[in-house]
Amino acid sequence: MTSAPIVVHRPSHSGGRRGTVRSHGQDATLGPAYSDHDLVVFLEGAGVAEPEATLDDPQWVEWRGGHAHEFHAA
Repeated sequence: MTSAPIVVHRPSHSGGRRGTVRSHGQDATLGPAYSDHDLVVFLEGAGVAEPEATLDDPQWVEWRGGHAHEFHAA
């Protein structure tokens, strides 16, 4: 388990990755992301400052089940 508050889950069979954010002890789904741009938009909406830089910070984001920044179908 990680302490990173943002998790980008494994690519789905149809492509894209689900993102979740932990806030106040609960996970909230950000939505399906099909690119880094989608994640940045979700993180901006969640109030994350400098979301582009956050994507590569392991203290903030854990990429699960695949390489970071890859969104193609599993």
